[in-house]
Amino acid sequence: SPSLLALDEPSAGLDPRARRNLIRLLQDLPLTMLVSTHDMALVAELFPRMVVMDAGRIVADDATAGLLADAAFLEAHGLDAPCLPAAPPRNR
Repeated sequence: SPSLLALDEPSAGLDPRARRNLIRLLQDLPLTMLVSTHDMALVAELFPRMVVMDAGRIVADDATAGLLADAAFLEAHGLDAPCLPAAPPRNR
């Protein structure tokens, strides 16, 4: 059985329900994943480590949380900081 899954823009064109289903599916797979994507929210939800490439060169290889927290770095390399859902409201 395969031990590596390569995906190119896996969330492109998906509606919110399909995107959530994709995330659940990928979270449950016991595989190493190589994912090419501009969807930083997907990266934030799934991957503890990310590699950023710009113009064919690796410009960063580090913890996802740290890289995604650096808005200037993301902008310099053509990426947007993810809009993550807010914490659920309390006592509704």
